[in-house]
Amino acid sequence: MLRNIPANLSPSLLACLAEMGHGDEIAIVDANFPAQSHAQRCIRLAGVNATDTLVSVLQLLPLDTFVEDPAVTMAVVNNPLQVPEIVSEFQEIINRAADVPAVICSTERFDFYNRAKKAYAIVQTSEFRLYGNIILKKGVISP
Repeated sequence: MLRNIPANLSPSLLACLAEMGHGDEIAIVDANFPAQSHAQRCIRLAGVNATDTLVSVLQLLPLDTFVEDPAVTMAVVNNPLQVPEIVSEFQEIINRAADVPAVICSTERFDFYNRAKKAYAIVQTSEFRLYGNIILKKGVISP
């Protein structure tokens, strides 16, 4: 047991976050996402939603400030300009919890899948809201 570590982060997710280096990506995905078939490493957080996971991960992981898209969500199929409520919540969380807030970018569904396949890990949550998926690029931890 450790202090000041969010209780909803599993030991395997903590290890994964510690192993990641600058520029590595992690995908936090909803219950519908094909995580097991897409992941190099699949970490399951049963009973935890995507927004709570994002809050906890951002307590430990800085977003990359050297790229334009350190946070990416999946665009709505056939309506890429629509912003799902959960994506708005993701943005609010990043605005208040990230070391350096960033504007979320979006990408087409299959581009998101391909990017998630290359991610260091995919964290499958129990999120049931559609489009509850976000990829984060890890930044530098300054001295």
